[in-house]
Amino acid sequence: MKQSPETPVVDVDRSELLDTGHLWILEAVVGAPLRFRLRESGRIEFGDDNRVYADATDLNPQYRHAVRHVRTNLDREALRAAVDDPSEIVFFGTAMQYQGLRYDWAQTPSFLGCEIWSATNERFRPPDAVDGIFRQLGLQPINPLDQELAARDFDPGRYEMPQSAWYDGPAAGIVIRDKSGYRAKLSNPAVEINTSPPSDAETAEELAARFGADSRLSRLVEKAPAQTLGADQLFECALGSALRELDPRVFAPAGPIDRRAFRSALAARTGEFIQNNDV
Repeated sequence: MKQSPETPVVDVDRSELLDTGHLWILEAVVGAPLRFRLRESGRIEFGDDNRVYADATDLNPQYRHAVRHVRTNLDREALRAAVDDPSEIVFFGTAMQYQGLRYDWAQTPSFLGCEIWSATNERFRPPDAVDGIFRQLGLQPINPLDQELAARDFDPGRYEMPQSAWYDGPAAGIVIRDKSGYRAKLSNPAVEINTSPPSDAETAEELAARFGADSRLSRLVEKAPAQTLGADQLFECALGSALRELDPRVFAPAGPIDRRAFRSALAARTGEFIQNNDV
C-alpha cells in the first residue's frame, strides 16, 4: 500500500513554491495517521504510518473507533462504480483520537480524510478533487479553511490561526496544498499538546461509570446503523469510544487503570442498559 506523503514544515520566509498558483489551506488536526484501500474481495485493508495490517484488530486499540467508522460509512459500491480497480486507490487521513488535544468527541468524526493516491495515474489527487471524492464516498474530508487562495496573498509568517472546527479553541496548525502536489504544514505555537502522564484520579469502576453512563450509551445507540444492537455490539461501541478518548497510556502495564477490570465493569453497564431499555 502506498506510503503517506511527506509534509514538511513550511518556510515562514516564503518558499518559491508559494509565489505562484492557488492554495488550499486545511486545518491540521491532532490524531493518528490511518490509510486504507478496498480489496477485490470487498475487505477494507488498513494501515498506519509504519505498516499494513492483514487483520485490522492488530492496529493499536485506539484505532477501533476509526476502523468501525470507515467500514460503516465507506460507500463501496460508489467506489467500485467510479474506478476499474478500487484496490489501486489508497485513502489517507487522520484517526481522530486523543493524542494530547481533547476535541469535541461527540461532534468530531472518527476519521478525517486528507489525501488520495491513484496507482493508475501514479499521483496524489489535487485537494479540490480529494474533498469531493471523500464526500461522495460517505466520509468527511479535513475541513478547508481557505480554497483557491492566490499564493501571492499568503504569508505564512503573518497568518492568523483560525478557530478549530472540532473543539472550542484554536486550530493546532494548518496544512498548505496546491494542485501541483506541493504540501507543507505550519504549527500553531499557541496550542499546547499535552504530554503529561495520565492521571490516576479514577478507578476502573469510575471510568466505566463515565463511559457507560445511560446518556452516553443512548447517544451511541442513536448513531448506530439502523439495526438492533445487542449487548456485545453496544459494549464494543462503548469500548471503542472510550479507547478513542483516553490517553493510551491509561491502560499500559504501568498505567493507572487495570484494563480487564475496566472492560468487565463496562460490559456490566452496557448489559444492564440493554435490559432496561427498548434497544
